[in-house]
Amino acid sequence: MKASAFLVALLAVVFPCSADYSLEDISPHFSTHMPIIWKAPTNHLPKSFWIYRKFPRMFSETTISNAIILASFQDKGFPKPSTNRVILWADSTEGEPQPPSFAILPDEGQLDYSLGDRAPDSTGKVANDEAAVQRAWDRLLQLGIDRREFVKTNAATPGTWGVFLPRQIDRIQTYYESEGFLFQQFGNHGKIRCFSLTLPNLERQTNSPTATPKQIIACLRAFKTPMAPGNKPDYFLRVKALAKAKTLTITMITPYYSEGVYGETPTNNEPPNIVAPLAELEAVADFGDSNVTVRLLSPILSSEVTRLLNE
Repeated sequence: MKASAFLVALLAVVFPCSADYSLEDISPHFSTHMPIIWKAPTNHLPKSFWIYRKFPRMFSETTISNAIILASFQDKGFPKPSTNRVILWADSTEGEPQPPSFAILPDEGQLDYSLGDRAPDSTGKVANDEAAVQRAWDRLLQLGIDRREFVKTNAATPGTWGVFLPRQIDRIQTYYESEGFLFQQFGNHGKIRCFSLTLPNLERQTNSPTATPKQIIACLRAFKTPMAPGNKPDYFLRVKALAKAKTLTITMITPYYSEGVYGETPTNNEPPNIVAPLAELEAVADFGDSNVTVRLLSPILSSEVTRLLNE
């Protein structure tokens, strides 16, 4: 079984070509006799989670026109709301189209603007402080988007730059830039390097009970819980080293929503059309003479635990 689209993308941050790895390949292989102690509170978790199906979003005329203005593409005109893809280029009079570019992608629920290869090579001056988060928050309002669907925090992938405001679903934050608003500015005048809004329509499909700590521990023992990569190198070396822990204590569990089904690859490598929950576990690995805090990913639906353990 290959890793899900989400896990493939997550691992690509630190390890390219990860699509050929299974959950077992990217998860620590703890000893059968190693104690796994659960001390994480669970009273904040809902008793069940909804699984959602993604549908296209036809952006409003107001959102499209304001996004065009934000991208400074007014001279290219203002496309009308449609289910068709539209891509505008700053220079397309001769030869190949040249960036910057602006795209409306209703099938993915996405608006995109980028300087492309005209962006500066150095990212040292790209803003990601509190003021940058506020500017991104203000741009969402400018686009006419309901900000109650977002969390006012910077959830940009470790090791990258800029601001990412994650979408929230049922008051639960999305994970790893799967859906939300990416906004990057640089220079003293806050010139926009790129922005990307990903906000497909969602429809509830099925409701599944929350997995118990016992079920999640079973997934840990079955090597179904990869380590979140963070921004440190040598991912697989760290996974191998973690397996030597003498004791693992789970101290926190945090639910997130992500595109794709945990542990599954979409058919024909097509973009996932499902948004489902998963969990991030914070744990302390005790090696006897030292300990380290780690983060592991796990299923959070009882039905997914059953599926994974029966494969």
